[in-house]
Amino acid sequence: MQDFALDFQPLQQPRPLISFGGSSPAAYRIGAAESDVFALWGETLEGTAEQIGSIRQAALDAGRTEAPRIQIAFRPILATTQEKAWQRAEEIATRLEERVKGATVFRHRRSLTEPENSGSQRLLKLAEQGEKFGAALWKKTAQLTGGGNSNALVGTPEIVAEALVEYLKIGVDIISVRGYDTLQDAEDFGNYVIPLVRQEAARLGLDRGQTAAVA
Repeated sequence: MQDFALDFQPLQQPRPLISFGGSSPAAYRIGAAESDVFALWGETLEGTAEQIGSIRQAALDAGRTEAPRIQIAFRPILATTQEKAWQRAEEIATRLEERVKGATVFRHRRSLTEPENSGSQRLLKLAEQGEKFGAALWKKTAQLTGGGNSNALVGTPEIVAEALVEYLKIGVDIISVRGYDTLQDAEDFGNYVIPLVRQEAARLGLDRGQTAAVA
């Protein structure tokens, strides 16, 4: 913001951190120039690496010596075995389908097949190539909800942790998650996934002193 006066001064100095998100060229340009954290929705490793490259280049073009930290968001679907995790994933998909079918146009307020924002467009385009990518990335939830922050990582805590570490390897700094069972998924992710991610990140020298996993 420019020419703005604030009577109450922030506790964080010299200012609060700025988080920004988007997947359009304009978003890369503005967010890379102004933000401390640039947030992305979960995509494939290749798609995420492509976006990180665009953000870093935009930061250089803006005259910054350091690019924003990269945050990525997923919806974990966990279980004690792979079979149970994928069974749970399909049950969640069924509930989402029923919810979408029962929703009115007024409640949607947006198109599920032709979203306006670039991030959702990217997710739907990727979903056209298939539902599953790698060991854990599942696009069906995003496809059912018209994109948005709905891509899932499905599997045991070990499988999901391994998938997340791969994102750290390509330059992700912050992992953000929210489950479909808000309380239980937060507990399971915190108890069983975060320790594995932190352990492997430290072993590989990827913690960078700033990496966080947030449920």
